[in-house]
Amino acid sequence: MSQGNTGVTSQVVHAEGCPVQEVLDRVAGKWSVMIIVAAAHGPIRFTELERSIEGISRRMLTLTLRNLERDGLVTRTVHPTVPPKVEYELTPVARELHASLLGLTDWAERHRVTIAESRAAYDALHRPELLDA
Repeated sequence: MSQGNTGVTSQVVHAEGCPVQEVLDRVAGKWSVMIIVAAAHGPIRFTELERSIEGISRRMLTLTLRNLERDGLVTRTVHPTVPPKVEYELTPVARELHASLLGLTDWAERHRVTIAESRAAYDALHRPELLDA
């Protein structure tokens, strides 16, 4: 995205310590979005997250949760039980982000058929070898 078309100044994009692009990369990442959506209804345990997010490895879930916690989007609470009970919860900032994600997911749901049809038409025209497979 060109800065000239967005009205975003280079000073804002390269804000000290946390450029806008870095924030967008973090919150728009596949696993971050899935975690934010899964945790939107209140505190959730690690194993519940792991079960609800298809395809995520334990390691990737751990790393993504750690990064979301570092960025102030998720809080991690360890309850003093045996074994320890650990819960993750969205912060108010992440709840605001979740509201925005709902708009994006609604858009994706409304237009997924159109996009699938467009892909098929493009592939038929530009990548006919895919049709033979």
